[in-house]
Amino acid sequence: MNPATETLVPPKLRDELFALRHELHRHPELASEEQETAERLEAALERAAPGTVRRIAGTGVVGRIKGRNANAPVVAVRGDIDALPVQEATGWEFQSVNAGVMHACGHDVHASWAVGAAHLLAAEPAEGDVVIVLQPAEETGRGAPAVLESGALDDVVMIFGAHVDMQFALGEVVAEEGPVAGSTDQFEIEIVGRGAHAARPHEAEDPIVAAAAIIGALQRIVSRRLAPGEPGVVTVGIIRAGTASNVIPERALLTGTLRAVQTSTRRVLRDQLRATATATAEAHGVRAEVTISHGPPPIINVPEPISWARAAVGHLLGDGSLVRLPAPNLGGEDFAYYLEKMGGCFLRIGARGPDRDPIPAHSAHFLPHDDAVLVGAAVLAETARRASAALARR
Repeated sequence: MNPATETLVPPKLRDELFALRHELHRHPELASEEQETAERLEAALERAAPGTVRRIAGTGVVGRIKGRNANAPVVAVRGDIDALPVQEATGWEFQSVNAGVMHACGHDVHASWAVGAAHLLAAEPAEGDVVIVLQPAEETGRGAPAVLESGALDDVVMIFGAHVDMQFALGEVVAEEGPVAGSTDQFEIEIVGRGAHAARPHEAEDPIVAAAAIIGALQRIVSRRLAPGEPGVVTVGIIRAGTASNVIPERALLTGTLRAVQTSTRRVLRDQLRATATATAEAHGVRAEVTISHGPPPIINVPEPISWARAAVGHLLGDGSLVRLPAPNLGGEDFAYYLEKMGGCFLRIGARGPDRDPIPAHSAHFLPHDDAVLVGAAVLAETARRASAALARR
């Protein structure tokens, strides 16, 4: 137990939350498939908010923690619950038993700390009601829109969430104004050429050679179309082409993501991707068919909600626990959809234990420390209380 976190949650609740996290980690489920996960979380949340828990958005769960004043504004705390298609390699005692599926982004921790926040708020209520959202399908970007469409947050005016981050040690929290997550748009580039025998490339219009040229050209969008210091990322994540080593195929497929923190940058990336792929393909005698799917917008924290979060962190952990992002974070996060509809903010919670390396998320070795559950539960509950009190005074 870390001295900075051992007093945040009562011992009995701490043990319950650790057990919950271990079970979730051992039995991960992919986006929109979180049936057993939802059953476990529904039971755990019911213990904090009996009679107020219900299922939404397929595999989502919400509960309502009663506040002291039924007329006070309602706030929410969100934790996401889905896993990733990654084969775990941590060697942990509670390693995933589901082949090819792992909580490689820490959503087992997020779900557990949301349940923990519910218990803490039940024991020490906020001024108004607090809705606890256990959201499915964050990794596909479909979960938050589905929760909003369900109507479960129709009376919520502020929502708070967080993400584990192994860049930061246990007890450190990023709660700052400005961009903390990037927009994430997905693209697909199908390159259509003409196939031939590998021994006679002059008879082909080779989509693989064109694909290689397009990949290189796309990397120059950021360096030559964005101002220095303007965050943006173009990543090709999948290349598919060919069926045999002696065949030049007719088609090749590239898929990837575009990430930005400004609307203007997002537009430049989309426009330049389309123009670059089309022109490069034409120069190679092939055709590029470009499809761009708009994903979550960026998360940009604004002053007032962040002030409540910073006060909560300072109260619980001391002002020295507040740290800054060393560089812009362009990871996508569908929590951004909530902030288009209501106020709120998004934090990053340190999860690196003593003598551990800063392992990146989405890695087969990603393993946040258990105590991050306690920090997230306490910080989100206290942030909800402070927001609720401030809103009730208006």
